[in-house]
Amino acid sequence: MDSLNGLKPAKPIQHAEHQILTAILRGDFPPGSPLPNERSLAEKVGVTRPTLRETLHRLAREGWITIHHGKPTLVNDFWNSGGLGLLSTLAKYGEFMPPDFIAHLLDFRVVLLPPVAGLAAKINPAALTAHLQKAADLGGDTQIFADYDWELQNLMARLSGNIIYPMIFNDFAMLFKTMALICFSTREGRESSLAYYNNLAAAIPLGTQEVEGVVRGVMEESARLWAAMKPA
Repeated sequence: MDSLNGLKPAKPIQHAEHQILTAILRGDFPPGSPLPNERSLAEKVGVTRPTLRETLHRLAREGWITIHHGKPTLVNDFWNSGGLGLLSTLAKYGEFMPPDFIAHLLDFRVVLLPPVAGLAAKINPAALTAHLQKAADLGGDTQIFADYDWELQNLMARLSGNIIYPMIFNDFAMLFKTMALICFSTREGRESSLAYYNNLAAAIPLGTQEVEGVVRGVMEESARLWAAMKPA
């Protein structure tokens, strides 16, 4: 195996994590395979053994690997055994995502966001309405649209009254923001979203069911549009 050394981030532990995860995602260490022993891996990564040890325990907590004391450390089948903490880290390595990952993520949002929006509209309609009113001043800047849309989703999660929902959405932040930049790069995408914000604001006084219906319809349409953008 080639050396894992490369350009190091500021902190050695970040460098070690990046090098090990890149090697795992690249297929150098497939699920079920052992990592090199501690001394050898530390040399390849270019960090001290204590730093490597701390990195491995951190990766083990997220579900990337399983540490067996006195035995080789094994790479897990992380797609099936990992949790949201692992997903948050994985979001930093978009080049290694499977082709249908975004489609699965959008399908998940279709299930999750409508009831979250319904709860937010029921518990604090004034705060949700106040945010939606800001949409009139967005202009045509792609980044501003992306930031606003993410803030809307995050606000819904916070207003839902469930402390778990914001944590789930935070794990998706990087991916959703990247997707939003693509969606809002066209005038049609921005105009469609403005219509959504207006329809959502109009649905809030009508009740939870109407809010959920508006959000579900837009999420389903987003999933269809993204599928249509995939190369043949």
